[in-house]
Amino acid sequence: MHPALNSDDLVRLRRQRPYPAVSVLMPTHRREPDNAQDPVRLRNLMAEAKEQLKADPAVTRDTRIDVSDQLDRALAEIDLVHAEDGLVVYAAPGEHEVWTLGRPVPERVVLSDTFLTRNLVSAQAAERPFWVLAVASDRASLWSGTADRLSEERVGPFPMSRAGENFDAERQERIGDVPSTFRDEDTRHFLREADTALASVLKADPRPLYVTGEPAALALLDDVGTAAKGQAVHAPRGGVAGGSADAVWQAVRPFVEAHAEQEVSGVLEELDRAKGRRAFAAGVDEIRQNVETGRVALLAVEENYRETVRDTGGHLLPAESGDLDALVDIVDEIVEKSLDTGAQVRFVPDGTLAGMGGIASALRY
Repeated sequence: MHPALNSDDLVRLRRQRPYPAVSVLMPTHRREPDNAQDPVRLRNLMAEAKEQLKADPAVTRDTRIDVSDQLDRALAEIDLVHAEDGLVVYAAPGEHEVWTLGRPVPERVVLSDTFLTRNLVSAQAAERPFWVLAVASDRASLWSGTADRLSEERVGPFPMSRAGENFDAERQERIGDVPSTFRDEDTRHFLREADTALASVLKADPRPLYVTGEPAALALLDDVGTAAKGQAVHAPRGGVAGGSADAVWQAVRPFVEAHAEQEVSGVLEELDRAKGRRAFAAGVDEIRQNVETGRVALLAVEENYRETVRDTGGHLLPAESGDLDALVDIVDEIVEKSLDTGAQVRFVPDGTLAGMGGIASALRY
């Protein structure tokens, strides 16, 4: 199962595929006793997907066997012991993928010529991913972070270690020679290489960046490189470049939380300005109409806001109990379409948009 999404994943998953591209979505549970039902529900959904393949006259026998086999392979990879809040399984001729999400998804099986990705798009936007570069004179490690997890990335040359048979950073630190370590030309070269590698990562997947390490290491990194300079938030702390995820998280956590608070304040200020110039919309019905015409510039959504509606053809109305035509992921659909039209999407803590119905937007015009 894939631990985290990035922009390249979404581009790849959203491309058109030979029919049928099967999407199986299921809400999951992290804890007992609710998670006891997940294995049974998953087997039932996979069986339903196979039945739909069998009943579809557009699916040849060979294709049905292929895709059914891909579903079986995906099922064998799923570890519900480490489930989050949502599970997404994709299968198509010759391929399958499994994704776990930190946001609930509707239970459904869809056959199409594309995978159903709106829930992945929404989940990635809600996670607010960021990068952490942890540096020392002899090591540089890269970490991928979200609101509730931090994991070391093995991409490109990361993690990087400085070669040199006569170099002993720990000994130099013991004898108080740290300043001269960071004046050493080999150290400058090593950190310049780390900065160059970081630039490639940021180009492929731009995110907020935090850099942590000894103050001398951070200063030298700014001096010799460009990727981390200016845009990066410095979190001075020694001994984390070769440390655990918890050590890195403790170093950057205050800065990540401060950035999140600043971002929420900025969102509310922008919404207030939009009200003043009469370019404000709230509620799923009004916002979806503006998303369809590309008018949304900023979309703000409370983290756990969900809405199930019925599309009347012109407006969205609250769905009644048992409505088979209900749209249970309308918020995820709005998020996906907003991103497709170039809008900024910001998830904010529950209650932040209490007077706006949980979802609000600033319009372009």
